[in-house]
Order: sequence, then C-alpha cells, then structure tokens
Amino acid sequence: MSKIVVVGNITKDVYLRLDNRKNHFELDQNNVNWLDLAFDGSSHNFFARHAVFGGAAVTLEVLSRFGLDAKISATPASFLEGQLIVKETPTVYRYIVCKDDNIAYFSPSQSEPTNWQAPTEPVDWIYIDRSAHISPELAEEISNYLALAPDTNLALFVGKRTNLAAEYVQRLMQRAAVIFADVAVETDRPIVRLDDNSVEFDNKRIHWTLHEKQDLMTHLTTNLVIAASVFGAVISGKNPTEALLLARANVENANLDGALNLDRLEEMIVGEEYRVENITSKENDMSEIQETAKRLMSGGKGILAADESGGSIHKKFESMNIEDNEQNRRDYRNIFFTTPDLEKYASGVILFDETARQKADDGMDFAMFLTARGVIPGIKVDQGLENFEGSQDKYTKGLDGLPGRLAEYYAMGARFAKWRAAFEIGEETPSEMAIAKNTEILAQYAKDCQDANIVPIVEPEVVYDGYYTAEQNGEVTGKILDKLFEALAAKQVDLKGCILKVNMVLAGKQYETQSTPEQIGKATAKVLKAHVPKELAGVVFLSGGQTPEQATDNLQAITDEGPFPWPVTFSFARALQDPALFAWKGDNANVPAAREAFRIRLIANSEALTKNDLTEKE
Repeated sequence: MSKIVVVGNITKDVYLRLDNRKNHFELDQNNVNWLDLAFDGSSHNFFARHAVFGGAAVTLEVLSRFGLDAKISATPASFLEGQLIVKETPTVYRYIVCKDDNIAYFSPSQSEPTNWQAPTEPVDWIYIDRSAHISPELAEEISNYLALAPDTNLALFVGKRTNLAAEYVQRLMQRAAVIFADVAVETDRPIVRLDDNSVEFDNKRIHWTLHEKQDLMTHLTTNLVIAASVFGAVISGKNPTEALLLARANVENANLDGALNLDRLEEMIVGEEYRVENITSKENDMSEIQETAKRLMSGGKGILAADESGGSIHKKFESMNIEDNEQNRRDYRNIFFTTPDLEKYASGVILFDETARQKADDGMDFAMFLTARGVIPGIKVDQGLENFEGSQDKYTKGLDGLPGRLAEYYAMGARFAKWRAAFEIGEETPSEMAIAKNTEILAQYAKDCQDANIVPIVEPEVVYDGYYTAEQNGEVTGKILDKLFEALAAKQVDLKGCILKVNMVLAGKQYETQSTPEQIGKATAKVLKAHVPKELAGVVFLSGGQTPEQATDNLQAITDEGPFPWPVTFSFARALQDPALFAWKGDNANVPAAREAFRIRLIANSEALTKNDLTEKE
C-alpha cells in the first residue's frame, strides 16, 4: 500500500443557504433556522447552515477511500472507519453562500501558512495539494527533504494562487513526477489539466457535470475530488482512461458528506457509457501562446485597457482636480481590479509598467492578484510616439531592449502584451513610408513577444480625433491591415497566437456628419472581413475617444453584422473607466460607487457580445 503525505490546509466550509430546505442543518445559537450576517454592511438572512471540512481534508478522504495510507503533514487529522477526524479546529473559515445554482465565496484574502513536518518513516509520495500556500520557506523545506529521499515521488497541484513565475515553484515543478493544474502552465512533466467541467490526462479528456446536485459542491471542492481521484487511481495501478472514468464517477456522485470508495466506483464504471475523448495531436500540441490567446477571446468577455502612460493619467487626474501621485494612481487602478464579478466580464487586463509593480490591498502584486481572480494580466510595452524626422507622421518607440523587458514581464506574470501605432488621416498623412515602417515595427514586436511566450496584441489605430469621412477611414484602415499582415507573415508570427486591436470604421470626430451605429457596424465588418486572415486568434475593438454609450452602441452594431471568421470582443480604456473616474473623484470613500459604475459598463459591453453568435462555424 502506497504511503502518502498530503501537504495542504484544512478549511472549515460553512454553507449558508437562501433556500428553504431545513433538513440536516444546524440551528444557530438562538435556536432559529436563519443567520443574520453582514459581509458588506447590509443584512442577509440565511435559512440554514451546514459546516464541513474542506481543503486538504477532501484530498485525505478521497485517497483514504481508495485504500491508500494518507496523512496530512503536521496536522492532527485522520480517516478512521469511514470517518474523517480532525482533532483541532481549522483556523481558516470559508463562507459559501448558496442560492439556487449560484455560489458566492467569502474567504480570507491572505493564505494561511501551510505547515510541514518531515516524515519520520519513508513515504512513497509527497502530494502538495491545491489548498497549500506554497511559500519560499515551504518549498525549501520540501525540496531539502526530497534531496535526502530520492525514492520519494512528488505530486504537485498548481492553482490560481500559485506564483508560477517564482524560482522556488519552478524548482518543485522540475522535481514533480506529475503536475495537476487548473491554470495555464507550461511544463515538460506529465500533467493533469482541469477546468470547470473537464479533465485532461495522457492525451485523453473526460467531461463531467454535477447535474442538479443537492449539495452545490463548489468548483474548488470538485477540483480537489477530481485531482485526488486521478492521483489515487494511477498510484493504485489504474491506466489513464480508468483513472479519468473513476474521477468522473466520484465527482458526480460525491456530496458534502463524502466521496465514494474505490470498489463502489469500479462497479459504477463497468458498462457505463462514460465517454473519454482522445485529444488529437494538433489540439494537444497547442502552444502556450495559442492557449492564452484562446482564453483571452472566449466566453463573451472583454479586455480592460488600464495601461495609460504617465502623461495620459496625469491629464485625467488634472481634469478632475485629483493629485497625481503614485498612491492615487494605485488606488485608481485598484478600483477596477477589485470590482465584483470582474472575472465574469473581463478575460484580461492590460497594465502599465508602474501598475504591474504595485500591490493589491492584500499585498499581492497586481499581476498575481488578477491571475488569482482568473483574469489574465497583460502589459503595455511600447514607449510612446515620436515624429519621423521631417514628417508629420509618427512612429512608436520601444524595440530597444524589448526581449529583456518581455522576459521580466513574463516572470512577473504577464501573459500578453500590447503595442500601439497611431495613424492620423490628413492631407499628407498617413504616408506609405509611415504605414510600412510602423507595420514593420509592430511585426518585430509581435515576434519578440512570441519568442518570450507572450501573446502580442498589435494595435494599428486610425485616430478618431480628425476630419475625414468613414469611407476615408475604411480605405486607410484596409491599407494598413494589408501591410501589417504582410509584415507579420515575413516575421513568421503565428497568427493563432496573435490578436488584432483595431479602430472602428467611422467618420472622424471633427467631421460634420457623424456615422450612425448601423453605418459603423456595416463598414467595420466589411473592412475586417476583407483584410484580416481567418487564422487570426481574434479581433478586439478600441474605443478611441468615443463616449461610453457610443462605444457600446457601436460595438453592438458591429456584432449585429456577424458571424465572423474569428472571435471579436472589446478592449476599451476610457469607455470603461470614465464613469468610475467621475464617481471616484479621488476620494476612496466613493470606491463602492466607482466599482459599480465600472461594473455597469462591463456588463453592457459583455451583453453586446453575447446577443449574437459571432464566430463562423467550420
């Protein structure tokens, strides 16, 4: 029998229900069946409460029910005669509010330290659970133990709170015999990949569903059950297909009272029509940048551009009589990153260099904070505009030293980047020379990004603040796009790992007759379909000085012209941020109102995406 030491934290999960089922739940201290709690200053009545052990306790139970000798390191917990016994009350409580099929979490933002005690007898496996807080100290202690115990294997679960860029995490990953991950991770180790309703292992995938589970297990608990089931099955001698089937049977039939025994699971999968997919080599070989690009462009979500340069944000603050200092800039960006439901409506956030080095309220770097929320952090890497010598045309600076900066940003957690080239329509602009030079620069930037495993967003913007017709805009935009994709091809940039950020096709802001949303939708769709290759990972639209309402209306009009050969979404800055800025006014007492103003714009633009089926079917 394999001996396993689980490294992780036990939590006390307190389920608070808004429905009126009253069986099998505790009463409160006043012997009534509701609780009055105040998470946000308002009262909530919960009709029932049910407390269970979560975190590493789930892993311990699953492995024990597989007949394995498992213990949690430095924790007085055990599994005896079918019962989980925890001798000390966990220090971490997580409140899980349930209503119908919806779950909201209330948990500490700071992870509790994970205890480690070297085994006194030889063990076969160290299993670092998803619940573990992998600190430098913990990683060092485990690495030192493994160096003295070469026959002990390591299994490692990396999740959204894991600092994948840290050297100590990378060292553990290199030592691991198998890695479990519910975030994007690049590794040469055998890996089990989990998402919200599927798990992949050994080029095979299985989908699972909770159906209408009465206990509303959270995705955190289900991921623990899945991972521990696959792990337990494999070290029990099962093949990958059997391991996936057993994991699915377990998660679909487990409940808050416990998982199933191995013998019962084996009975369940015999003759079951559970389907295991063989993943094609083409899909399995998808590069990290292609996976990231796909995530950025999926789910009806947009990309928040919070990457204003120092000069741009100074103008914003000056217009509102807000003092322009680092703390105010941090507090301003923090409004957006801490907005409730951000991860539901934003797949990524573009950061400015200063912001990427600042910290959230809980002490995490903003990039790691966003990653933990399920939002991909990106970075603006261009260094502003400058005029060509003797010309009104501009070019974008920043190629010097770019590879080194990209490597640093990747280590900080950034997984995509943005570079803007600006084109003004005038009597002599943009010139053929300016188009050629700027698109060459964009292509070189894109190549450098992909060499660093970072998705490039290429942004050739026809500036809205001008005097020109929509027809002129369309002609210039088409010409720029043709040159851009020629340059990208010459640099052998992988279009499946590249995103285009582009202006809408509309009349200039100074032109007498402004374009209607319907005209903008038709003109933009026509130009893009004629000039953008089908292989591209996606197209995102910039707002370019439009009002928040204009940008949303025009986005909706464009989506009405779908479907398109590639996914489309929005990547707005001012059109998302301005309502929040006006609500905040530099006073942190107004943060809740600012968050809500921002959230309203996110929802409005997300709804503009989800109204129509936007991607062409193959």
